[in-house]
Amino acid sequence: MEYLDEHGRLEPPLAADETATLLGFLDYQRATLAWKCAGLDAAGLTATVGASSITLGGLIKHLAYVEEDWFSRWLHGRDRQPPWDSVDWNADPDWEWHSAGDDSAEQLRSLWQDAVARSRSLVAEALGRGGLEQPAVRTWPDGAAPSLRWILVHMIEEYARHNGHADLIRESFDGLTGE
Repeated sequence: MEYLDEHGRLEPPLAADETATLLGFLDYQRATLAWKCAGLDAAGLTATVGASSITLGGLIKHLAYVEEDWFSRWLHGRDRQPPWDSVDWNADPDWEWHSAGDDSAEQLRSLWQDAVARSRSLVAEALGRGGLEQPAVRTWPDGAAPSLRWILVHMIEEYARHNGHADLIRESFDGLTGE
């Protein structure tokens, strides 16, 4: 049985196989980011908390990049696509964070939503070839490759950590709170 919470997020399944559980939790974390960033204009997306330079817009762009990097580049071994392919990552390894303030709220949301849609398709493609234990095409310098399972768990962790940042930023901007 599917259940939407009061913020329109689909709760992860209570009883499902490992793949459905992992994908359910990843989608829940994605929906949490969308909720935390919903309805904000440029001022809301560029607000910061305390000494941190992290913004909601930066989080959106960073997570769009992380989606693309792990599911396209690492899992499938594909080349970076725009806008990531034209970035001089050596000159600015945090480009996505620094450049987000130059993008409109709509550009940021679209970039992230498109990245999530591609990621879902890429995960489905990988699952069509095999299970969660299949290795990524790209490897660490020592030749080891993370499994699809590892990538999914890492993405859940990535979203959960950054959703904590989003909670603080959103609350400081307009008082919105919640899990």
